[in-house]
Amino acid sequence: MNRTDRLYALVEDLRAISPRHRSARELAQRFEVSVRTIERDITALQESGVPIYAEPGRRGGYAIDRKMSLPPLNFTPAEAVAIAVALSRAGDQPFGRQARSALRKVVAAMPGPEGELARELARRVQVAEPAEPGGVRPLGGEGVSRAIEDALQRRRVLRLDYTDAKGALTSRDVEPGVFLGGRGGFWYLVAWCRLRDDVRVFRLDRVAAATVTAERCPDRPLEGFATEVPDMLVHGTLLD
Repeated sequence: MNRTDRLYALVEDLRAISPRHRSARELAQRFEVSVRTIERDITALQESGVPIYAEPGRRGGYAIDRKMSLPPLNFTPAEAVAIAVALSRAGDQPFGRQARSALRKVVAAMPGPEGELARELARRVQVAEPAEPGGVRPLGGEGVSRAIEDALQRRRVLRLDYTDAKGALTSRDVEPGVFLGGRGGFWYLVAWCRLRDDVRVFRLDRVAAATVTAERCPDRPLEGFATEVPDMLVHGTLLD
């Protein structure tokens, strides 16, 4: 179990037995980690605003204030990511820290499988730079943004009608990797382009049409799409 899943499971475990408590040793045994790891996890949850408190004494432990915590939410993974995108724009603005804390609470309160899907989708929707004055640029032709969202959620190959930087219109099949908000307020799709046989960045306002195919994308590590994305956008090295 990775740390994100363990943090979620810790909250749910304490919520299930509230107002009773569990000791750090009991939690360590349940999650097969050290007591020190549990103590660090609890501290991280408390710092993010989860209402966990300690009961002192030999028979003490950790408990959660059920009245101050969220029950499992019925947000879909896409809705949770929409909240993440909106809150990510808070940045260093007033209450930016509280916005990040609110997002962690929303994801932590989602049921396990839905929360995991939301976290995976969130890794594929990124905002490299805040929009400049004037707002977000057009998101391509009708239904383009919705098709990309659908393809990312279902891990499907997309067929794009795309006008490149030289004005040439091509039709190409791509494997979506990252949906990215970048410099100048533009949104981009970072994808494996089968026409170029390589990773390419597609600016949405140049996408005339996008169709979700029935073909499932092969597994490609997210890092292969995301590692150099900011540099791609700044220098335009792979922007078709």
